[in-house]
Amino acid sequence: MTGTLCEEYLKDIEEHFSGWDFSYITETGRMDNGMLSWSYGSKVIPYIRKSRAMLDMGTGGGEMLSKFQPLPPITCATEGYAPNFPIAKQRLEPLGVKVKEIKEDNLLPYEGNSFDLVINKHEEYSAIEVKRVLSTEGIFITQQVGGHDCNEINHALSAPVNDDFIHWNLEYARKELDQEGFDVLEWKEEEPVQRFYDIGALVYYLKAIPWQIPDFTINRYKDALITIHNTIQTKGYFEVNTNRFLLIATMKSK
Repeated sequence: MTGTLCEEYLKDIEEHFSGWDFSYITETGRMDNGMLSWSYGSKVIPYIRKSRAMLDMGTGGGEMLSKFQPLPPITCATEGYAPNFPIAKQRLEPLGVKVKEIKEDNLLPYEGNSFDLVINKHEEYSAIEVKRVLSTEGIFITQQVGGHDCNEINHALSAPVNDDFIHWNLEYARKELDQEGFDVLEWKEEEPVQRFYDIGALVYYLKAIPWQIPDFTINRYKDALITIHNTIQTKGYFEVNTNRFLLIATMKSK
């Protein structure tokens, strides 16, 4: 019974994933994220309402940005993940948003001083480039995924942790912004838990974020997946710690 049930759950890797929509496993209660003490949406909306020109970095499929209406008169968005780009264009361009596909976050396709607000949720950024496109009194708001995010998944599967991002945390990012002439107005970092209630939800999640375990396949990690499945059957869930931090910054007065 256990083996058959595990095989059925593992078929979830065949489910289509688009944008950054995890509703297939979140709205069915198969994965649950612990609560942060802040809301990214509640942080950015007051600034959006006052903005004249805004850039959303890494808009995904435009799911979140489309919910922030009414948007500023000039609203632009970038997306670097090729499968998401046409989804974002289809969703956002009817709202007047100009969507551009990018290859590198340190080469934003905009002139200097173009935006009074740059928002960024879980997207890589270059502090130098954000500084360039921001107006003199512009605001930069970002929620980032820290370098220790969900590393328990890697440990449980005996998969290597990507050391390239271990340094990425609030202290590092805040210091970098300070060195580039930003005044950090608000900052927070937390590690809420994330629970997977069946092995199929974990497989679906790893398919959606391939950078967690770049060489992930079911066959390569099947024995470890079965072990996690058995843990879930006994305990009820597989739990890991996420890593999130928030920064709100503006340019320092000269």
